[in-house]
Amino acid sequence: MEVTFSFQAKTLVVHLIGELDEHAAEYARRAIDNAIEGKSFSAVIFDLSRLAFMDSTGIGVLIGRYKLLRSKHCPVYVKNPSPTINKIFTMAGLYEIMPIA
Repeated sequence: MEVTFSFQAKTLVVHLIGELDEHAAEYARRAIDNAIEGKSFSAVIFDLSRLAFMDSTGIGVLIGRYKLLRSKHCPVYVKNPSPTINKIFTMAGLYEIMPIA
């Protein structure tokens, strides 16, 4: 799992690369939390174009970051989900809280 970041104006883009599963969850959680801690963004976008797999632990990581950002009144979006990740997001109802950007 690799987590990288880029900025578009006041929007933070979080690039998730590889597999977001129970083995990578803590690393991803810490990396994202460190990037958003003490900062203000107009929005955060999770770029899923290079996310190959995500299990329920990965879903928990994203929901946890969503709740943290929501408490800061920062909207959260996703972009470029693969067909597999799209299916996971649809089945879990994640698009209701993190729509496609």
